[in-house]
Amino acid sequence: MLFRWEPRALYERLIDDDRALDAFLAEVCTPEWHFQHDAGRDFADTSAELIAAHPRHEALIRAWGPRFNEQLPGPVPGMPEIVEELDAAGVPLFAITNFSHEFWPPFRASQEALFGRFRDIVVSGAERLVKPDPAIYALALDRFGLSGPEAVFVDDSPPNVDAAADAGIHAVHFTDAATFRADLVRFGLLD
Repeated sequence: MLFRWEPRALYERLIDDDRALDAFLAEVCTPEWHFQHDAGRDFADTSAELIAAHPRHEALIRAWGPRFNEQLPGPVPGMPEIVEELDAAGVPLFAITNFSHEFWPPFRASQEALFGRFRDIVVSGAERLVKPDPAIYALALDRFGLSGPEAVFVDDSPPNVDAAADAGIHAVHFTDAATFRADLVRFGLLD
């Protein structure tokens, strides 16, 4: 759990009225609409469909793709330090992320100091598999060369954590960095 996704962080800059902002995020650019990107659909296709359904919001819908990084306003406090500490301790780092195959490359590039520490990252949009589908955990373990008991998975979504546990992975529900660090100490990965 390195970043929280917050569409409001972008759209509060573009929509002045709080009620209009809430309505736009609840009725137009919804999580359900966005999750199509995480599953591998192209923004050109999803945005065209959404614009056809909501033509008066065309400019706002079009902003989603090119300004996606603004929906991820910064790392979760304490997590970059934990990644650095794990890397310095020689712990192999891997990740599974629900992320668009189009939005991931520019985001990763903007955070290379952090993501460059990972040996491999499975991106849902590239694989067309999303957490909590059991297939994404199987793919990740195979690609990373790990068995479930050799891995620790952390996520803020209980269904994702449950699916990882079902795959035999040590799974941690993320609440905050300090609690997660204590979990890593318990697993023997940090002192």
